[in-house]
Amino acid sequence: MHTTVGIVGGGPAGLLLARLLRNAGIDSVTLESRDRAYVEQRQRAGILEQGTVDALRAAGAAERMDREGMVHHGIELRFDRGLHRVDFPALTGGRSVMVYAQTEVVKDLIALQLADGGPLLFGAQVRSVEGADGDRPVIRYVHEGREQTLTCDYVVGCDGFHGVARNAVPESVRTTYERTYPYSWLGILAEAPPVYDELIYAHSTRGFALASMRSPAVSRLYLQVPNHTDPADWPDERIWDELDARFAVDADPGWKLERGPVSAKAVLPMRSSVTEPMRYGRVFLAGDAAHIVPPTGAKGLNLAASDVIVLARALIHEHNTGSAELLDAYSDTCLRRVWRAEHFSYFMTTTLHTDPAQSPFDTRLQLSQLTRLTSSAHAAAELAENYTGLPIG
Repeated sequence: MHTTVGIVGGGPAGLLLARLLRNAGIDSVTLESRDRAYVEQRQRAGILEQGTVDALRAAGAAERMDREGMVHHGIELRFDRGLHRVDFPALTGGRSVMVYAQTEVVKDLIALQLADGGPLLFGAQVRSVEGADGDRPVIRYVHEGREQTLTCDYVVGCDGFHGVARNAVPESVRTTYERTYPYSWLGILAEAPPVYDELIYAHSTRGFALASMRSPAVSRLYLQVPNHTDPADWPDERIWDELDARFAVDADPGWKLERGPVSAKAVLPMRSSVTEPMRYGRVFLAGDAAHIVPPTGAKGLNLAASDVIVLARALIHEHNTGSAELLDAYSDTCLRRVWRAEHFSYFMTTTLHTDPAQSPFDTRLQLSQLTRLTSSAHAAAELAENYTGLPIG
């Protein structure tokens, strides 16, 4: 079998790319190692930048998002027992973000792809990507017990940091920059309505906390915990008590989260990673295959989306004009935005979390930075611009 674009990985990046190419009349085949049920249940990010929202609408994949998603016009920062709101539209010329879980984005894109897109094969175990520096790279995979090959004009690796596609880029030309953080997140899903209509980021002497949501009836909440924490050491009541303690403010001493049954609980490590280049020959890397960010800045899904938006434009340009100019610029174009997002995520993470080795001096520096974010229009605008998403491409 031959296709113009072979896509390894059926997560949001691969599915969005397939949709964008289909709309432009470019054929593709998407290979996903997991089954459909697993892919549609993976709990991941829930904040969509303005540019991601716009891209889903332009791709015809936003009907349910626009009906069920929740537009957020700001965030609340809590620190030094005070609370401060950052107004996104006022600081960015009208930009906002959308709360709509990655699981729901994936469900929408899968339904569209199966209805009118190119082949989407679940349970397709990719073994290798070969011939990246040739004219027709080959994807070797196993599907329904049979070894098969897919020849392509181009291959796009959207299969994550531990995926196969990264190996198509020789180690001799690949450099990975990494940073690990000395803390993790304990995240929960709770059947409890959010107590606030926007996200709350809290810095406290007890550690970081984040109050988010998945719907008007489901809360998504996080606590900073030591690395290697066992979720079993955190019974539900302890989690709720600690969240209330970290969100406490003097202006409203009786403020409490709505409590409810915890339906999911997991510890999430915090790390940053960037692999350069994001293209080798006819193989392109996108999303987690090329970069990972700590979740504090809500950039993971959005960076993956921006990668494939840039790549789709380049493939469409080559298809329509015969020019590879944009394809040749893909890695450099994406990496400029990737490093900006990495820096923002690092800034949000190190400003809001308490390092186990942190001194009182370090804490005062954090509080000074947070005070500037909430008292300087210029500093607040930079936060808002990065949070709602910088221009794509």
